[in-house]
Amino acid sequence: MSYNPTLHHRRSIRLKGYDYSSPGAYFITLCTQNRENFFGYIEEGILHLNDAGMMIQKWYEEVSLKFANVTCDEMVVMPNHFHCIWQITTQEEGVNIPAVVQWFKTMTTNEYIHGVKELGWQPFDKRLWLRNYFERIIRDPQAYENIRNYIRTNPERWETDRLLVRADLRVCPYDHDKRADTHARPNIKTNHPK
Repeated sequence: MSYNPTLHHRRSIRLKGYDYSSPGAYFITLCTQNRENFFGYIEEGILHLNDAGMMIQKWYEEVSLKFANVTCDEMVVMPNHFHCIWQITTQEEGVNIPAVVQWFKTMTTNEYIHGVKELGWQPFDKRLWLRNYFERIIRDPQAYENIRNYIRTNPERWETDRLLVRADLRVCPYDHDKRADTHARPNIKTNHPK
């Protein structure tokens, strides 16, 4: 079907008029298509990443090599989503949060496809990631610390996480304005498929 602006109109969830190449810190959340648990599992608050989850971590660490003005801070790969903080340190032509997200999605999707074909990873339906993503501009040090803590402790709250798929909840009602809880850093184990 060809593009029809009266039928195909997606409302942007980006802040209107904001320059996403501006130096600053950004809280990013990417969700898998249909909230499928592709990256591991959580048991009793402990995150167990599979090979696909470790691949997501690897590409996160590659972001600052690809984009010299982007620093990677706190992050967590959850079974069906990914949280991180990216900091843009200087404004450079062509480097903005949408470009970084697009590159990250492309690299992880391509390697995931390889994993499906060559390593027996769980196949996905049409796309690995949801088309859009959630972002929040981090505006002050207290918000920064709250978000870092939220990311660190995310596995501990998995059973109550809004992104945990339940039979009665198929839409992501994610709210970035929710204040982060304060808990200790979770134990994280890797490469334990369930």
